Parts: sequence; C-alpha cells; structure tokens
Amino acid sequence: MRLPGLLALLLALGIGGCHGLSFHLPPQTRKCLKEELHRDVMVTGEYEVSEAAAPGVRTDLRVTDSSGHTLYSKEDAKKGKFAFTTDNYEIYEICFESQGQPGNFRIPDQLVSLNIKHGVEARNYDDIAKAEKLKPLEVDLRRLEDLSESIVKDFAFMKQREEEMRDTNESTSARVFCFSIFSMLCLVGLATWQVFYLRRFFKAKKLIE
Repeated sequence: MRLPGLLALLLALGIGGCHGLSFHLPPQTRKCLKEELHRDVMVTGEYEVSEAAAPGVRTDLRVTDSSGHTLYSKEDAKKGKFAFTTDNYEIYEICFESQGQPGNFRIPDQLVSLNIKHGVEARNYDDIAKAEKLKPLEVDLRRLEDLSESIVKDFAFMKQREEEMRDTNESTSARVFCFSIFSMLCLVGLATWQVFYLRRFFKAKKLIE
C-alpha cells in the first residue's frame, strides 16, 4: 500500500478529529457544543458569525472545561480562530451566546459556522515542514508517525478504561455477594428468634409443654 493510501486509511479509522457545523442562533439564546477529549490533545477552532440585523446585538464566544475554567473568551465574536491543549481527560464546552435587546420587533437569527479540529488533524504540517525544512515525503512520514502514536495512545486509553470497568464490576459483584450473605444471615437469625419467641409465648399460655 502506498504511503498516501495508508494515511487515508488511518484517517478513516477516526484517529484525530475534525468537526464542521453550522447552526442558527436566535436572539438572546445560548447554544453549546460539548466534546469529550483525552489529556494533552491539541484543539483548534475556526468560527464565523453573521452580522446582527439590529444594533446592540452581539454574540459572545466562550470555551470552558467541566470545572468552569475559561480557556478562550471573545466578546462580539464575528470571525476568528482559537486553540488550546487539554490538561485532563474531561468534557470541554464551546458556547455561543446572543446578547443585547433586539427591541419589540423580530430580527433574523444569526448564522454561526464552526470548524473544530483536534489531535493530529489540528497540527499544521505546512508550518512544521517550513520550520524543519522537511521534504514532502518526510512530512508524510511525520504525519504517519503522529497518527501511529495517536493510535497507540487511544488503545492504551481504551485498555485502561476496560481495566477500570472490570475492577468496578468485580467490586460491585463482591459487594452484592456480601450483602446477599448478610441478608440471608439476618433472615435466618430473624426466623430463629421468631421460633424461640413463639415457643416461649405458647408455653406461657400453656398451649404446649
């Protein structure tokens, strides 16, 4: 298999990521995109927001992690780019919020276009080639090496998650087993107590000897 074909195959497997989408943002509303990412993953985004049809209306952009830390913020966002590298494995949120009072008349929704890349797809290999003076074949080899490392990290992460889930299942099963034994012992103890109690009661009533 030729090198470009191998690169295309690896990209088809979903290594790295690229998401492009467009949506309409009504006035005074907030729309967010959530992405679950691993640690030490480079993320780049490019956005464009159509002009507001009324004065005093703007759209703010904010990128946060699950703890609420702001990774990127832009008021009156119209067109631009952002980039950050994840610190931990968690969910990251990209939000567009329409601000301002449109008045008593209805105005058209703003069109938001967003293109997000992460992992290998977020790296600019043209700049790397210029900085390190790499030939086209060397650039392809560098991209292939990064893709391979990404595959290895993904498999290692999946193995770690599988081990964590297995440990959780085993721990849960052990707790259920112990609780079942405890419940049985309680039932046996309660039944034994009832037998002795009823025996004493009947003897007291002289119903049995």
